[in-house]
Amino acid sequence: MGLILGGGPSIERAGHSLDYVKEFDCPILGICLGHQIIAKAYGGEIGAAGVESYAKIRIDILDEDDILKGLGTGLDVWASHKDEVCKAPENFDVIATSSICGVEAMKHPTKPIYGIQFHPEVHHTENGGVIFENFYEVCKKYHGIE
Repeated sequence: MGLILGGGPSIERAGHSLDYVKEFDCPILGICLGHQIIAKAYGGEIGAAGVESYAKIRIDILDEDDILKGLGTGLDVWASHKDEVCKAPENFDVIATSSICGVEAMKHPTKPIYGIQFHPEVHHTENGGVIFENFYEVCKKYHGIE
């Protein structure tokens, strides 16, 4: 069992998500708006993107952590940057960046909580399915399933 928080129009329309995201006892993967919800709930900063983009971009992977395992040092992804995480929460590790966004992906320092700004679920993202497979492995490990 894990929770994937998907995309959406804006953090202002995220309902009570900010109130609850820290209460779940399971792995969480936030995508786009989900990434922003996680960041805001843990004290990060959200703002308008410096460069609005709805296009394929190249991200630089800084740490092939659990969810980015096997993807190498870079990946072509589909960006949806209108709003973004401008500053990761304190103690979160930034695990991917790009030329247009400093926090393309981040992870919680001790919990299986991950956020990514880009969209792995679309066919424009190279090896996007690997991210979901990796998250599934995180969930299995968390729950002690071999």
